[in-house]
Amino acid sequence: MPRKFLVVADDTPEFDSALRFAARRARSTGGRVVLLRILSSSDSNAHWSGVRDEIEREQRAEAEALLGKLGARAEEISGATPVLIIETGDTAAAIRKAVAEDVEIKILVLAASSGRNPGPLVQEVARGEGPSGRKLPVTIVPGDLSDDEIEDLA
Repeated sequence: MPRKFLVVADDTPEFDSALRFAARRARSTGGRVVLLRILSSSDSNAHWSGVRDEIEREQRAEAEALLGKLGARAEEISGATPVLIIETGDTAAAIRKAVAEDVEIKILVLAASSGRNPGPLVQEVARGEGPSGRKLPVTIVPGDLSDDEIEDLA
């Protein structure tokens, strides 16, 4: 069973390090990358449902376009077509769902910010409140690694 590396495709500057590391690890282990994009859920009332539906369609189209670009990059680095997932709602719940639905996901790859705050997911994992729902190793990559450093580590 091939090993899959789950990466949350967010808008943080350190995301690129997580993607590069996961793709490089996937290449060196014969695995694949899973890119998860999480959309915020809108809780507007029924009166605005048409507007909400249009916003959700636009968000989904943007997420699909972004994952298409990121997926091409992951495939270029890893040599394997990545799995692309779009979920709506809470980050931890979306990660739990992705992990529950794919037993081949073996590692969650996060990148830590080089600032004082490493990021909310990294903080959650550090407190032992990991979002996976099952035992899943987490790799935390420093967000400011160079390509050469990632190549060396992966």
